[in-house]
Amino acid sequence: MYPSRMCGRYALHANAEVVALQFALSEQPSFRESYNLRPGNDVLVVRRQQAGERVAAPYRWGLVPHWAKSAAIGNQLANARAEGIEEKPAFRDAFQWRCLVPASGYYEWRSAAGRKQPWYMQPVDAPLFGLAGITALWHGLRSVALITTVPNALTETIHERMPLIIALEDYAAWLDPQNAGAKALLRSYPAARMRSHPVSERVNSPDEDDAGLVAQAAPRQRDLLEGG
Repeated sequence: MYPSRMCGRYALHANAEVVALQFALSEQPSFRESYNLRPGNDVLVVRRQQAGERVAAPYRWGLVPHWAKSAAIGNQLANARAEGIEEKPAFRDAFQWRCLVPASGYYEWRSAAGRKQPWYMQPVDAPLFGLAGITALWHGLRSVALITTVPNALTETIHERMPLIIALEDYAAWLDPQNAGAKALLRSYPAARMRSHPVSERVNSPDEDDAGLVAQAAPRQRDLLEGG
């Protein structure tokens, strides 16, 4: 079944040394490459520590606020809408603990010919990029939610929302917990700097995880997009 969440699947397939270099990490991260990361998984998160250095660690995808009575709330908080995020009870504290989630691309689903067709989306000039997230700590459990915003001109043809992508030049401003201007970064990534293509419906299954998931869909599947 395709994800009903606004951003429910993404991929990270990159060399750990490259991740460390791009995100200016204090040490090389340890993570499992995946072409089908989903809520409930442990995902790689980059945070800025008080001393200023950046570190990466696994966080559970699905935010569990520090005041939650149960970790089950994370099942409903995989995403956080950018609009009013600093005021909503579930997210206002976590917004002070912003993070970057390294990604190679993400998936969105579009209705076509009575079906949900998955598309793979990514910046044109960035094989590795940072998704914006917020984090929380609950009884030793570190968790994260991905922020979503209004779609750009490319994404709106596929889905009504898109994950917030932070440009490389804005990493430092986004990660700085003292930066009162971080809200200015809650904007859609430029459509001109993105690309997309339809992919296999195999990505709908959480058990599927291989490089073929991000390959362009076969012509028969592309015909579905035009009602063929």
